[in-house]
Amino acid sequence: MIENATVDLIEENSPPPESDLQIQVERTPQGRFVKGQSGNPAGKPLGCRNHVARIVDTLLEGGVEELTRRVMEFAFDGDPTAMRLCFERIVAPRRARPVELEVPPITSPADITAAMAAVTAAVVGGVITPAEGAEVAKVVDTYVRAIEASDFDRRLKALEADYAAEN
Repeated sequence: MIENATVDLIEENSPPPESDLQIQVERTPQGRFVKGQSGNPAGKPLGCRNHVARIVDTLLEGGVEELTRRVMEFAFDGDPTAMRLCFERIVAPRRARPVELEVPPITSPADITAAMAAVTAAVVGGVITPAEGAEVAKVVDTYVRAIEASDFDRRLKALEADYAAEN
């Protein structure tokens, strides 16, 4: 690297890039980047880690096993925070389970009442949780919107065909 070098962006006597990653981009006479051009067209190098991640890696280097052992000791001694930390690392996060639910077929927006009645009955009966019921309701609503859009498109095409036949 060139030290103590004078860089004059206006006179364009800046030193050449040290590598292909340092590509010079066009600047205004005031030294600002031209609008629409990146100051770093090559982007961040692959595998580049931020400052905090490098510090954490340095601090934990070699001490991970001892730290893990200590946390497990605290957990075995009954420390609730250590127990929760260990449990969260051992058990995978719970994913949504598939919901099996008898819902009457929906072929028109008028059928949504029967479908939503089935979802509500399943929630009230404890077959599915309220959160699962809300998710099923979203699916039903999306399906009904698709039916409405399809119906609207069909009616619009029929009107356009009638209008074209009249003219």
